[in-house]
Amino acid sequence: MTAGWSRKDAGLFLLALGWLALTLGVRPLALPDEGRYVSVAWEMLTSGNWLYPTLDGLPFFHKPPLFYWITAASLSVFGMREWAARLAPYLGAAVAAFTLYGFALRQKGTTVARGALLILVTQPFFFGGAQFANLDMLVAGLIGATIVLAAEAGMNADRGRPYKALLTSAYLAAALGVLAKGLIGIVLPGMVIVVWLAWNRRLPLLRQLLWIPGLIVFLLAGAPWFVAMQARFPDFLHYFFIYHQFQRFAEGGFNNPMPFWFYAPVILILILPWSLWLPAALKNLRQNPEAKPTVRSLMWIWILGIVGFFSIPSSKIVGYVLPVLPPLAYLIAEGLARRRGGATPPRMPIGPAVLAGTICLGAIAANNIFNHKTDRSLSARIAAQRQPNEAVVFLRNQFFDVPFYLGLKAPVRIFDDWRATKTSKADNWRKAMADAGRFDPQRAAQLLFDVAQLDRTLCASPVTWLIAPKGAEGTEAFLKQIAPFATHEGTTVWRVTRGELAARGGCGQTPSGG
Repeated sequence: MTAGWSRKDAGLFLLALGWLALTLGVRPLALPDEGRYVSVAWEMLTSGNWLYPTLDGLPFFHKPPLFYWITAASLSVFGMREWAARLAPYLGAAVAAFTLYGFALRQKGTTVARGALLILVTQPFFFGGAQFANLDMLVAGLIGATIVLAAEAGMNADRGRPYKALLTSAYLAAALGVLAKGLIGIVLPGMVIVVWLAWNRRLPLLRQLLWIPGLIVFLLAGAPWFVAMQARFPDFLHYFFIYHQFQRFAEGGFNNPMPFWFYAPVILILILPWSLWLPAALKNLRQNPEAKPTVRSLMWIWILGIVGFFSIPSSKIVGYVLPVLPPLAYLIAEGLARRRGGATPPRMPIGPAVLAGTICLGAIAANNIFNHKTDRSLSARIAAQRQPNEAVVFLRNQFFDVPFYLGLKAPVRIFDDWRATKTSKADNWRKAMADAGRFDPQRAAQLLFDVAQLDRTLCASPVTWLIAPKGAEGTEAFLKQIAPFATHEGTTVWRVTRGELAARGGCGQTPSGG
């Protein structure tokens, strides 16, 4: 039943990687997430500070640095291209596909393995996640790799086969998962493995899986960055672990509050049409019994455990459940193989795959047609007119993708009501910047300005490019007297000159007759 990688399997996997890369660079960075995370990586590259992430020049500790390291390295090699900015999620998807495919080949053979790979990479949810520049797919791939490697190590140990190389790889994947997004990189795989062993009455295997050399690998790979950050910023561990990893998980009223059952229908919709074949995974479960501990029970516990975990808090972000897509693909593939009697040579579900692929490409096309929430075109117009020494400032918003598209080498000054932000609990860009400023108050004083200081700042430079939300002229009276340079959707740009301000009575001058 089991099989190793053949030349055909390697070719199929490379074909899957090509499919996932097909539309990697055909759309602009989505706001706010892609713009924010790519902007942080761009700053890491331009500043030369690879030790810790910064957002507009201030320490940004919402997430660990692995995504930013990969993205900054990609941009340094391949240049300022959208597809290069999405290399990290693409690599996360590749890791998820590679480990699932190899695991299924060894445990179930080519029929299930090839079906699972086809189903996984044509799930619209997985296809989109592989091309979305945030941290979710990267950590999902590492969580999946940790579960698969640890489970196979446990099965090998149970059967008296070599397992330590697999276990070492599992600990390394867990450490990278922690560096990708924090404690979930080890907590979720650990939860799945423990429940799986308990369900199969194999808990004594934990004595072999909790392996001292593996723990040393985990600490050597995952701990140094956290130690370095605590040494440099005394409040780091409390802010990162207590606030971001525990309090925000437990608190209500955070981003996107949804009912407990939210994830189940969302997943079924986002993996269409494959969810229509999911009932096949539920049929005849007692036929063809597996040796314990079973692969099938691992997959179900993997899905239910992670969906259950993220269903607890009121805040529910769709990308959090990306880790359940590999086991769903496996179960659907195995269900189809059982329904067909494990046909050899494998009968690939080509029809549904073509439909699924069409949905994937259609979703990307629809995004390009209907999603106009991007500052790429505005940035191109600014770049065509702006001289390198002309300042860029933001008013009452943070335009995350502008530094990337303009290739700015220095942080942007942001003008807003920062004193009101200090008392606000709303989770938004203002709070993120205010929190970042607490780690470096001196730097924050040079970048975060009260709106009352805007006139003085504009008068200090011969030319300033002012970017603001559409309608800002309603709150800043002097902008009513200056024609906008460009407007797109919810963003307006002004090219403000000191001479024009002085002519209209600004900069301590009296208005001229003209």
